[in-house]
Amino acid sequence: MRHAAKNAASAGLVGLALAMLSAQPARAADADAPPVTTADAQRVRMEQQLRELQTMRSEFDRRIRAIEVELHGSAAPAAETLPAPQAAVPVATQQVKESSPTKWGGFEPGKGLVLMKSDMGEVNLGVVSYMRYLNQEGLEDGYTDSFGRQFPVDPREDFQLAKVQLTFRGWLFDPRFNYNAYFWTSNSNQGQSAQVVGAGNLSFIFNSALRVYAGVHSVPSTRSTNRTFPYWLRNDNRPIADEFFRGSYTQGLWAEGKLARGLEYRAMIANNLSALGVNAGQLDAKPNTFSAALTWMPTTGEFGPAAGFGDFEDHQEVATLLSAHYTRSTETPQSQPGTESIENTQLRLSDGTLLFGVNAFNTPGRITEARYQMMALNAGLKYRGYSLEFEYYARWLDQFRVDGIIPVSDLFDSGFQLQAGAMLIPKTLQLYVSGSQIFGEYGNPYDVGIGVNWFPFERRDVRINMMGLYVDKSPVGYSAYPVPVGAEGFTFLTDFSLAF
Repeated sequence: MRHAAKNAASAGLVGLALAMLSAQPARAADADAPPVTTADAQRVRMEQQLRELQTMRSEFDRRIRAIEVELHGSAAPAAETLPAPQAAVPVATQQVKESSPTKWGGFEPGKGLVLMKSDMGEVNLGVVSYMRYLNQEGLEDGYTDSFGRQFPVDPREDFQLAKVQLTFRGWLFDPRFNYNAYFWTSNSNQGQSAQVVGAGNLSFIFNSALRVYAGVHSVPSTRSTNRTFPYWLRNDNRPIADEFFRGSYTQGLWAEGKLARGLEYRAMIANNLSALGVNAGQLDAKPNTFSAALTWMPTTGEFGPAAGFGDFEDHQEVATLLSAHYTRSTETPQSQPGTESIENTQLRLSDGTLLFGVNAFNTPGRITEARYQMMALNAGLKYRGYSLEFEYYARWLDQFRVDGIIPVSDLFDSGFQLQAGAMLIPKTLQLYVSGSQIFGEYGNPYDVGIGVNWFPFERRDVRINMMGLYVDKSPVGYSAYPVPVGAEGFTFLTDFSLAF
């Protein structure tokens, strides 16, 4: 309907232009108008009329974009306007130039700001950034691990422009050939390893069942690392169980696609669990990390944008999701990132002790290699603004290589997370609660959080998130995470975020 309106309006404008041009003799004969004595005078009047036509077309486009924003919450890329008239030159010297149709501007959900479109490619800009106020003054100032060793905790209270990520994405030469390049900084990790990252990937779409990628990507080990970010209830921080068990970002090859209605897969072969803060010389001689996820959405065939958390979309039919994840990797101390690396993940015992740490088990021994296996199972539903989502984790660590003596030959830990949300005011105010617990051989830590999301523009792209969090002996933590390792007590944080 919108295209029909545009076509009708364009036809009307063309007709108006022809009428204006055909009126030239009548105007020339008007007693008050100067007589048309030369071709130059006619050209001046025609140029003036073309400028008026251009102004009318621009006003028409502006009104159409305003209507689109009102109806859909975003504007389609602006239509091309007529070029400004140029001074006439002899026909013999005019150069006819053919170029690709190009459009600039506009916003499209899932793409971001459309910088350029043509028949040779597309460039879109995405931004993820947030300002955080963090108050950890409710935490204890120390903790004791399962071996009786005491460690200090230094609570913080500060403001941080916590993350800035600029993403350029689109296609080139062939719409099936896609690129994704981004620059990513964690300012709370200033001066630490991998505080600034430049990364990306290339992909080719064969059909709906097969899209192949190469580059940097999150290991699809849990639901939060299976491309659901930034559509989370909590802003850019996971419950401690998810943080404890998950993989991170690494380099490799992966494929994804739709096998049937509502049935999708993603499978990856990669270097290690996390490449952030790890150079190529620290990796094993061959890729030995494998991760795969299978997701089924049986009732509606979808679960919202990126199958994310919370029902901002206000499903009028019950939407359901079931998924299974499996990850396997052989890890060594040097293939694990530094504890303060951006988006850090480390293999730890359930009391926070680093698996590869010297004297980790309070004995004169150290693990130098281990096999990591992890399974995650998910179930979720959304209906009329309400959501309930559950995830179960099981992790096996074995095939240890050891220098010295340690008291174990393998380790098993399990855990879960549960998150629930409710849109108190549709597309504006959301209440949520989240909790998780780890059942480990060296402790059973847990966390409970309650928070609100306010969407001032009735869009997911901009929100203010406030959350209170209680943690009991957190086994995870780093500068970009709301709590440090060993945290026990209350933390409060407020984020103002932009993500599209």
